[in-house]
Amino acid sequence: MSTAQIRISEVNKVFNSDQKEVVALKNINLEIPDGEFVCLLGPSGCGKSTLLNAVAGFSPPSSGTITTDGRLVTGPGPDRGMVFQEYALFPWMTVEQNIAFGLEIKGVAASEIRQRVSALLAKLGLADFRSRFPKDLSGGMRQRVAIARVLALDSPIMLMDEPFGALDALTRRTLQDELLRIWAELQKTIIFVTHSIEEAIYMADRIVVMTYRPGTVKRDMRVMLPRPRDPAAAEFNALKRELGQLVMEEQQRHHNDELRLAAVD
Repeated sequence: MSTAQIRISEVNKVFNSDQKEVVALKNINLEIPDGEFVCLLGPSGCGKSTLLNAVAGFSPPSSGTITTDGRLVTGPGPDRGMVFQEYALFPWMTVEQNIAFGLEIKGVAASEIRQRVSALLAKLGLADFRSRFPKDLSGGMRQRVAIARVLALDSPIMLMDEPFGALDALTRRTLQDELLRIWAELQKTIIFVTHSIEEAIYMADRIVVMTYRPGTVKRDMRVMLPRPRDPAAAEFNALKRELGQLVMEEQQRHHNDELRLAAVD
């Protein structure tokens, strides 16, 4: 019996577009133990989000298997919560109502909903905004609400698709620190998609660098730097240079493919 909470075995994903076959993922094999924070890193088009959506159960692999705690993933499930870059909040609901929505759908008792929502409002600094609507919030506050909504369901696995990608640098760092604090406290298993090398090093226990299409695992690297991590430190920047070279190799391969296709056209 494997102790891995998430096991991705020989996963391939093929899309058919305009009578052409596009291989998005090829022979992906990963094991992610309970409580680990893993970043998927790579250039656009390398299949990071495709792999995340497969783990979420939104888009099943063409072949291979994904299991969580030994159970085959065949669709979305309560053990996996998803946070998107674009917030995905209900604009007609208040902050409090957005966070409570999933619990209401599950049929959780009203008293427990109030207790959970109040605790999360306090934990994420949203207590003063509980009656606001999403349109009245900054991007960072909206993302706090989106994270709180997933945390309310108490899923052991959090899947995050570039959740801080649209935020300014200061807000991004603040929410990175908030997420690390929550992760350390609640011991969730996190798969976090990013194209930012610095963000991956700052956040992750482990960084999986993916190749440009077809997406494969180019490097599976454990980050040994102690927390909290200092982006100005020599060790941090040495790792940043190493990862930068790996990612740029794939970016260059992408560029060369575009030039080749342009020449054919």
